[in-house]
Amino acid sequence: MTLRLAWTLARREMRGGLAGFRIFLTCLALAVAALAAVGTVRASIEAGLARNGAALLGGDAEVELTYRFATGAERAALDRIASAVSETAEFRSMATVLRHGQSERALTQVKAVDDAYPLVGAVRLSPPISWDQALSSGGDPGAVMERVLAERLGLSPGDGFRLGEQAFTLTAILDSFPDNAGESLALGPITIVRTSDLAQSGLLGPGTLFEAQYRLLLPPGTDLGTARGQAMAALEGAGARWRDARDGAPGLSGFVDRLGAFLILIGLSGLAVGGVGVSAAVRAWLDAKLPVIATLKSLGASRRVIFLTYLIQIGLMTALGIMLGLALGAALPLLLAPVIEARLPMPATFGVFPGPLAEAALYGALAALAFALWPLALAADTRAAVLFRSAVDAGRRVPRPRYLAMITALAGLFLLAAAAFSGNWRLTLWTLGGVAGTLALLAVVALLAAPLAGGLMPLARRRPALRLALGALRTHRGDATGVVLSLGLGLAVLAVVGQIDGTLRRAIESEMPGVAPSFFFVDVQPDQIGDFLTLARGNPGVSRVEAAPMLRGVVTRINGRPATEVAGDHWVVRGDRGLTYSDNPPSRTTITAGEWWPAGYDGPPLISFSAEEAAEIGLSLGDTLTVNVLGRDITGTIASFRQVDFRNAGIGFVMSMNPAALQGAPHTWIATVYAGPEAETAILREIGDRWPNVTAIPVGEAIERVAGLLAGIGAAVRWGAAATLVTGFAVLIGTALAAARARRYEAAILKTLGASRGLILRSFALRAALLGLIAGIAAIAAGAVGGWAVAHFVLDTDHRVIWSSAVILVAGGVIATLAAELAFALRALTVKPAAILRSE
Repeated sequence: MTLRLAWTLARREMRGGLAGFRIFLTCLALAVAALAAVGTVRASIEAGLARNGAALLGGDAEVELTYRFATGAERAALDRIASAVSETAEFRSMATVLRHGQSERALTQVKAVDDAYPLVGAVRLSPPISWDQALSSGGDPGAVMERVLAERLGLSPGDGFRLGEQAFTLTAILDSFPDNAGESLALGPITIVRTSDLAQSGLLGPGTLFEAQYRLLLPPGTDLGTARGQAMAALEGAGARWRDARDGAPGLSGFVDRLGAFLILIGLSGLAVGGVGVSAAVRAWLDAKLPVIATLKSLGASRRVIFLTYLIQIGLMTALGIMLGLALGAALPLLLAPVIEARLPMPATFGVFPGPLAEAALYGALAALAFALWPLALAADTRAAVLFRSAVDAGRRVPRPRYLAMITALAGLFLLAAAAFSGNWRLTLWTLGGVAGTLALLAVVALLAAPLAGGLMPLARRRPALRLALGALRTHRGDATGVVLSLGLGLAVLAVVGQIDGTLRRAIESEMPGVAPSFFFVDVQPDQIGDFLTLARGNPGVSRVEAAPMLRGVVTRINGRPATEVAGDHWVVRGDRGLTYSDNPPSRTTITAGEWWPAGYDGPPLISFSAEEAAEIGLSLGDTLTVNVLGRDITGTIASFRQVDFRNAGIGFVMSMNPAALQGAPHTWIATVYAGPEAETAILREIGDRWPNVTAIPVGEAIERVAGLLAGIGAAVRWGAAATLVTGFAVLIGTALAAARARRYEAAILKTLGASRGLILRSFALRAALLGLIAGIAAIAAGAVGGWAVAHFVLDTDHRVIWSSAVILVAGGVIATLAAELAFALRALTVKPAAILRSE
């Protein structure tokens, strides 16, 4: 009976339309749309990766070896498992063109393939010639390369170039190719040649840095888990790594997971901003309904009937707002699909995905109801006396316990849903805790605005406009709360993003260039290193040269246990790592614990390990590590820890061993050359002409690629934060709209007392500017703390407040509040005082 009566009252009251719910719908729809759009894009990428898993990988599965090809027995084992096997090798080299007696070089990622390549998918070329024709030529062997590399070297199909000591003919431009997962993150554009054509190039000698991949086509119905077990058992101790089509692009999917989680968390922040707007809109709407509520109370309506009546109306508006948000969030990715696909380094299959839409709807419903229940519960306690006098206190200030329990339950459900859907519950809960802490900080700041305004009153004795503004802040506390919460949270999200962006930019633009070398030279053969160092150090433009022997090894066991059991997913044990040897500690090395082995030591293998990574893994002096180097397991004891600085782009190894431990292992040397810009071209030409097998990696270009990747991430995050700010501005408009009646009444009183329109307008503007200033300063405080937390716990770097970003935020806060205030204040000034006073 109670529910039926409440439904009847709600239905009749809603015949008046959506008056009072526009801001409610705008805030909720924007927040839900942002969540739905981000979730749809993420689901589209995941669907693209899943659908194209085999093509991205180049087969149903892949086995990768470091620095070597499979032995005959290993290849035979793979042939028994698969119906077809394709062998490829990847490494970096210099593509060289001789023109007018001068050589021009560019870094390239070489993909050497066999006759079975590609097992899955097809290579697209310009002009569209056959694949066999592309890799064969009447004279020199054929090759294809990506357009950016061909243009950089000024090459067209039919022109010649060299890789190492082998001449090739460019037969076509490489438009696309399968098994390209992660190639967008490579240091150089791709060149594809046949492996057999590199026999005389000098690029695949013993110890050369290359990865050999064996792509497998499995018989229909083969279980991937069983195939993995068979392959790894056959290659036990070989340091092999397995991937299959279930995770064809682990680097890309991990990147998508992290970026998607970050965007979802920004979306949750935007939902919190929208929730503040929902609360403010509901409060303003219910304030206008106070006479109706009081009338119902006078006629005998119970508190429960009133609560249900307006809960039904809010619930219906919530459903409408969610539907609008879902429609917008689902439509935007589809409309922008061509633009998004062009910018993505991975495939995406765009469509309507129920999962992300359901998540956004659930978030929106829980947040809207949790934020709406507080003002609704207070409205249910409205006294009937409101009918007979303008009561300042129309009811309770804190909801009754049962309503508080409902709000707490909804907040708990929101937390559980967010933790379950985000995929990283710890990060989600910390972020939501940060949002809650920011809201608490902003609420405290809003409460302090009134006493602060009272304390500043003596400074405004001869400034009537400022005095009126301070007086309004002191008496109208609701204005301060609405503005500071809505605008402050949006600005706080932008502040955190600005601090993170500034920290990354400073690390790349300020720290790296000052210490980074000009070139990394790799694949320097042991019999070449002496002459190489002599040549490099003899160049007057070179300030410093460093060199070290270089091997790659996979940490397979720690203290006899599988490495992943001890270190988890730590980056040191995820793949192969650089390994070197030395009789003496390198220059500028600081030993933090233990001792370096004596020169000429030839006892059991000893290891010096990076102190920071050792602390993260939990290693101690005396622990043993088993490292697989070129299929050979070497078990050594940790003898020392040392500081290794990976941030300066110089030579840095997690592990160093005594020379005898690696005796006989084929290897090459790497070297870094520090030189002025004017000497770089000559150095590159001299070394390239003398040793074609040596690959030069320009560190500046590598930094630019990383910077470009980070810039892309930063742009995506900034757009997400901007959506949060738009929601906050909508809330701000709603707050100003809700206060429009009070502004008209205030303007009427001031006009009656003789104040001019100019004075009233200045007082309104000063009040808005002060509120924007307060919100901006509070946002800076929250942003500084949030930026420090991300820099310290996520990016693991130093943090300094980016004051330029802070100043922009404060200015933005002032401008936003001024715009919202003046949009409604001008109308208040045009109303005649008599009409306003008679209506009151």
